Amino acid sequence: MPENNDSKLIKGLIDDDKTVIDLIYNTYHKRIYAFAYSYLKVKDDALDVMHEVFMKLWENRHHLESDTNLEAFVFTITRNTVLSIFRKKATERKYLEYLSSIVVQLDNNTQNSLDYKFLKESLGKLVENLPPKRKQVFLISRNEGLSNKEIAQRLEISEKTVEDHITKALAFLRSKMKELGLVAYLFAALFLE
Repeated sequence: MPENNDSKLIKGLIDDDKTVIDLIYNTYHKRIYAFAYSYLKVKDDALDVMHEVFMKLWENRHHLESDTNLEAFVFTITRNTVLSIFRKKATERKYLEYLSSIVVQLDNNTQNSLDYKFLKESLGKLVENLPPKRKQVFLISRNEGLSNKEIAQRLEISEKTVEDHITKALAFLRSKMKELGLVAYLFAALFLE
């Protein structure tokens, strides 16, 4: 993109011209998505990065200088957003590894093995008690690993409905497992991720 065009786009951003963000989006969104996907390897994460970049660009428009290199700025935001997701995933991984170690410890002797079996059966029974459509959406999500969009297309319902079913199913399952105690709650956290 020529530098003088960058100056016009930057000026438009600084002046709150919302049409400019569309022009920048059309110029960069495919490259941002490709960059994010090349590192994250998950379509939804790459899409999240892409949307986050344009939100941050708009939110920070008044901090831009008229001579800002737009491409460099956009890809700095992209890189930082990808790194942020990596940090978040690393933290989640450590937490899940910790929970896994608890489950492994549960399985170290006969009594704990029975507890593990009881917890797994309890969770299974709770899933069976979900309303039929919620149960169907939840099981497809967990057993087949489909995205909300793919589930919505398969069941011919909206993505928002899929998201609502999964959110409510998780809240119900976590709440009920928490009633069984801390170990049950941690077990549920591990298996519901």
